[in-house]
Amino acid sequence: MLKVLIPREWDPNEQRVASSPDVIRRLASRNVHCRLERGAGEASGFADADYAEAGAELVDAGVPGIWSDTDVVLSVGPLSDQAPKLKPGALLIGQLAPHNNGALLDRLEKAQLSAISLELLPRISRAQAMDVLSSQANIAGYKAVLLAAASLNRFMPMLMTAAGTVQPAKVVVIGAGVAGLQAVATARRLGAVVSVSDVRAAAQEQVESLGARFIAPPEQGVPGETGGYAKQATKSFLEQQREGLAEHLNQADVVICTAQVPGRPAPLLITSAMVDAMRPGAVIVDLAVLQGGNCEVSQAGSTICHSGVQVIGADRLPGSVAYHASSLYARNLQSLLEVLIDQDGQLSLDAEDDLLSPSLISLNGSLRRTDLVPDRAPQSEVNP
Repeated sequence: MLKVLIPREWDPNEQRVASSPDVIRRLASRNVHCRLERGAGEASGFADADYAEAGAELVDAGVPGIWSDTDVVLSVGPLSDQAPKLKPGALLIGQLAPHNNGALLDRLEKAQLSAISLELLPRISRAQAMDVLSSQANIAGYKAVLLAAASLNRFMPMLMTAAGTVQPAKVVVIGAGVAGLQAVATARRLGAVVSVSDVRAAAQEQVESLGARFIAPPEQGVPGETGGYAKQATKSFLEQQREGLAEHLNQADVVICTAQVPGRPAPLLITSAMVDAMRPGAVIVDLAVLQGGNCEVSQAGSTICHSGVQVIGADRLPGSVAYHASSLYARNLQSLLEVLIDQDGQLSLDAEDDLLSPSLISLNGSLRRTDLVPDRAPQSEVNP
């Protein structure tokens, strides 16, 4: 029987958990024995008793033999260096933050572990139900607008009162990916007038279908996309994009920043000078802050008041809606495990499978994605 461990997250600020009682119950029907560290789901609203009723074995992760007798470890974020030793061939599945992470590769190689980094799952039809980036980005886009609305010194919708008419707030969303489109939908539901900037002209149809206005990208040097993500833009293109955004930002009440490129610094789209020119009382929510931010003045986990504009470095929004974030994340992992477990209930990792080829960074300690760490990769693998 396959043994799966769901430990507490090592980051004390992480509120999510990698599985839910409902998913534990479904995995048990596939002959999977799940162990859960006591209290792992408390911050997400899942009691130990609920997991036990679903068929999980409650354990203390510090007990000798628990980790060394585990086949698969499910996590939300990276495991700590202080995590107990796993047996050779054990599989880690989580958001492992592999980009430029040589220490992770060293640990996997030395301990002869396999690892699937969920950030690297391809955006193909087979992987839609496993796409943790999309499920969590949906939450981030939704919560970003609520944060902005709570901080804004104006109403979001138009209101007609005996004292006069209040005009709706103007919202600019930068990036029309999953988080951006959810931000658009949420802002529209609150009654705001929304404009959206994206480097992909193909995003216009999606934006307009939600009732927002599309801000066309510069005509020259459009970076396009690869694997479902926008490519990194050139400096000259970004300069043109900033110029085009400036007039919209000057009139905006709220700006939601979501533009990111996997494995690269987030594009700088709002300079401090552009913030200076915005209306006092406006709010910027920067979802790209952990990758450097789309706004020059944003700081992770902090709200900065710059020239009267509140700039919120929103680095943990999915965890702020921990119950549903964990539930969706758990279903993503369930979908992946159902592909990895064969009819005999055994783990089967096909490195050539188009689902695993980009995301299986290590197979029994043999490193497969050294290109993620430029100083570890052969010269021919390093991205130009």
